[in-house]
Amino acid sequence: MKRSGLFIAAVCGLILAVALCAGCTDTSSSAAAPSGDAGASDATMTITDGMGRTVTVPVSPDRVVCSGPGCLRYLTYLQAEDHVVGVDDIEIKENIFDARPYAIANPQFSSMPMIGEFRGNDDPEKVVACNPDVIFKTYCTEASEADELQEKTGIPVVALQYGDLGNNRALMDESLRLMGTVMGNDDRAEAVIAYFDTLTADLKSRTEGIAEEDQPTVFIGGVAHAGPHGFQSTQPTYPPFIFVNARMLSDGPQTSYADIAQEKIIAFDPDVIFVDLSTLQTTPSAIDELKDDPSYAAMTAVQADEVYGVLPYNWYTANQGSVMADAYFIGTVLYPEEFSDVDPAEKADEIYTFLVGEPVFDEMDSLFDNQAFKRISLE
Repeated sequence: MKRSGLFIAAVCGLILAVALCAGCTDTSSSAAAPSGDAGASDATMTITDGMGRTVTVPVSPDRVVCSGPGCLRYLTYLQAEDHVVGVDDIEIKENIFDARPYAIANPQFSSMPMIGEFRGNDDPEKVVACNPDVIFKTYCTEASEADELQEKTGIPVVALQYGDLGNNRALMDESLRLMGTVMGNDDRAEAVIAYFDTLTADLKSRTEGIAEEDQPTVFIGGVAHAGPHGFQSTQPTYPPFIFVNARMLSDGPQTSYADIAQEKIIAFDPDVIFVDLSTLQTTPSAIDELKDDPSYAAMTAVQADEVYGVLPYNWYTANQGSVMADAYFIGTVLYPEEFSDVDPAEKADEIYTFLVGEPVFDEMDSLFDNQAFKRISLE
């Protein structure tokens, strides 16, 4: 599998300058010291996981499974996917639509043994049959969930807080570092964290000085949450808008997701509309509504042909690379001068290659009717 070394070279100075954060591990003699011979196969270390549990795990385990949304994604970011020996059933199901770059880049996941249903509904017997050395598990609501799986399987369970690129960025970094420590990939974890730092800093530097009166008003419709939705489904805290300082039209509490009344969207009358292409899974889709509902026809963005498709990022929880790729595309639409050096598809593939090892933008685009990062025709 191809691995991009270009960006690592560009940021290696930053990575070397950053002291490796122990994050979720205690480097004291009581909690992180490997036991046994450093080179022995039975060497272990004790870590504190994302739920505050003390877990003893093998040093650099050879066989692992990942349970729950996004867990396998982070392992792939750490270039440790070759250690996977079993997967959630979402990896095995055949989907017409799929917006998970890590899965597209790793088709071998689809033929691996199943450890249980998706969203962390594990089958302990199937997990044990895979004979993993460690189980990584995301989205535990309580520590007891990880404890129970560990007791039933006799295999150490490392619980992770998934986090995000926004207010919960510290949790995301902590989980990457913890997983990196367990897998012996600390340097790669720091490289991934530094990469996201560089992308977010670049987006900020391009857009933070733009006066509000020069910022077009924007709206995102058709946003997926617990399945596909129509045009009125939006996200008041849509991360790509935040990263490019876009002026989103919304009101009320800044909740993760919201269904906005049609009359309010019309009253907002955004200059530019973006459509989350996950909506293509439902009928009518957000695009169908914009085409067929005369109530939307008079909106400024529709009249000006300023409607664009973006890749879904919320697919088995957040695909962090797609958040960044969408942000760069949106930047080129809203601020063409500031993003004149960016080709959105090429930037997306740079991001995906660094994170998952392959340039997968074209394949994802084809799954969504080739409407990603393009103006959508409403004729």
